[in-house]
This record gives sequence, C-alpha cells and structure tokens, in this order.
Amino acid sequence: MDTERINFLYRKSKTVGLTEEEKREQARLRREYIDSVKASFVSQMGTPEEWKAAKKENASEK
Repeated sequence: MDTERINFLYRKSKTVGLTEEEKREQARLRREYIDSVKASFVSQMGTPEEWKAAKKENASEK
C-alpha cells in the first residue's frame, strides 16, 4: 500500500490542488487502502455473522 503517495496527494490537494487525473488516483488509492484495512480486520476478527453466531453460542451456554 502506498501511504506515502496518499499523504502526498492529500498535502498537494490542500496547497496547490490536484489535477483530475490526480483526483482519480487519490480516490483509487484511498479505496484500496480502506479495502485492505477491512480485509485485515476481518481476517483477524472474523465476520459479523461469525460474531453473531459466537454470541448466540455463548448465550445458550449460560
């Protein structure tokens, strides 16, 4: 993930502005970053469906 490029484009957008191509690149990079964070979270924590199943299982044990 190119967080340096994301940060560069952010700083540039606040100073001199971005070209249309840079705006598209920024949006694409942000989406890729968000998707990677979500995938990492799910791989570590599981899906909401798994949480619900675990909660039901724990409730039935009580």
